[in-house]
Amino acid sequence: MNSDCCTPSREYDLAVIGAGSAGFSAAITAAEGGKRVALIGHGTIGGTCVNVGCVPSKTMIRAAEAVHGATAAHRFRGLKGSAEVTDWAAIIRAKDDLVATLRQKKYADLLPGYEGVTYIEEGPARLVAGGVEAGGWLIRAPKVIIATGGGPARPDIAGIEDVLSLDSTSLLELDHLPERLIFLGGGYIGVELAQMMSRMGVDVTLACRSRLLPQTEPEVSAALADTLRDEGITILDGVSYEGSRRDGGDAVLNVQKDGAVQDLAADYLVLTTGRTPNTEGLGLAELGVETDTRGAIAVGADMQTSRPGVYAAGDVTDRDQFVYMAAYGAKLAARNAVLGGSETYDNATMPWVVFTDPQVAGVGLTEAQAQSAGHDVKTSVLTLDNVPRALAARDTRGLIKLVADARTDQLLGGVIMAPEGSDSIQTLAMALKFGMTAKALGTTIFPYLTTVEGLKLAAQTFDMDVGQLSCCAG
Repeated sequence: MNSDCCTPSREYDLAVIGAGSAGFSAAITAAEGGKRVALIGHGTIGGTCVNVGCVPSKTMIRAAEAVHGATAAHRFRGLKGSAEVTDWAAIIRAKDDLVATLRQKKYADLLPGYEGVTYIEEGPARLVAGGVEAGGWLIRAPKVIIATGGGPARPDIAGIEDVLSLDSTSLLELDHLPERLIFLGGGYIGVELAQMMSRMGVDVTLACRSRLLPQTEPEVSAALADTLRDEGITILDGVSYEGSRRDGGDAVLNVQKDGAVQDLAADYLVLTTGRTPNTEGLGLAELGVETDTRGAIAVGADMQTSRPGVYAAGDVTDRDQFVYMAAYGAKLAARNAVLGGSETYDNATMPWVVFTDPQVAGVGLTEAQAQSAGHDVKTSVLTLDNVPRALAARDTRGLIKLVADARTDQLLGGVIMAPEGSDSIQTLAMALKFGMTAKALGTTIFPYLTTVEGLKLAAQTFDMDVGQLSCCAG
């Protein structure tokens, strides 16, 4: 379609493509600033997080934790428990009901409250000079924000098109509980879903090219691998994917590890080897919008693309792939695009969480990143058997690692692997944000018998053996 005189048009101050978390954040920010905004659906309202990402996966993970929690009662002397999946379809229906409720409540029902936002359901959308084409209309707008998100990537493996495979979306839509699954990829999506399905009673194998969670500290990767293996998951790390094929009703993955080749068979292969940005059909190349080798839109610190007036935010960009960072980047893009802002993207103290059990959460620099940045690095590693909360809970799986500058003692980063790690990491994020030293963290008062107290103990571990302290003596 060409944007000529025969194409009906509408005029706005800003056009936002994509109605997920990033798109809503951008549209609401601009509308609150008095601007007229066209919010173009370009997919299901609510985007990835509420429909096929955070919400459905985390409620399923909690369900699996309920099953596992009963069987883990043996940690306490005198207790014994058991639980099992009795109606998989009912679990899926409950997940779908939650998704539908939140999609309506947190997205669709919000739109009438913003008079400045016009929601255009028609799609797909395409960038053109002067605005966006969508649903037979030319949406005229001097500024555009692309927030179309991303989707599961499909690995380039010989024969993969011929085998029964699932991705993170279709796995949570199965109408039956499979007996065997092979997960490809050891990133956060792979480890979360592999553990969840194993706890639901599925025989799970996880095969990955490197170590688990390769972007985090190696001590955490090793500890998480040990934990998953203890739960019965087969982990093959450091493999290469040689090919795949269908053998009767089985999906077969051929892998090579340490020079040895083996075939792995299951009901399905679950492809969790990453995500790819949703840029197809947007007309980026025609307008000179640059993308990186992964196909993600390259943006500057102000969230503007290589084409003036066109911004992007969220999973479609080369920035952090977290829903809260998508919303943050989109708000910044809207302010810079139409509200006269000059803000820059800052993720220096961005916390992140992997919802395995124990959870893995981190913020700031890893030891390797700190060394690459030129710091004289010192580290502290504290296993959870030194944390009173973990001892009382009879659950010492995990550790805390802190990274600091050896010369200034300033904290640079850290990671927590603990059952309540997700709720504890924000304390470390605040410590980094306000430039605390390890000594200052170690002398801060923390409540006793909490997981977050482990941060204080880990900070003290730089200079002492906390195993020699009595309770609360630090």
